[in-house]
Amino acid sequence: MHDDTEDFRREYIANGTPQANCAAAERRWTPQELARDFTVHSFLAPFVIVTRKSDGAKGSMEFVHNPRFYFNFRKD
Repeated sequence: MHDDTEDFRREYIANGTPQANCAAAERRWTPQELARDFTVHSFLAPFVIVTRKSDGAKGSMEFVHNPRFYFNFRKD
């Protein structure tokens, strides 16, 4: 299966954008907080597709691996 976003995602990660976005994010979730506040549907690094439990809003977030943080929730 071909992934049309693979080149973009690889470059995005390689140039440090997720780390910079994480540092600038107003809100960050740990893995435990993410599980509490969101239902996770899929991962495609550095993005994750989620549903916010409080209101059922579907959207996406970014994440970094070490330390693991999720941030920048964007509603679809």
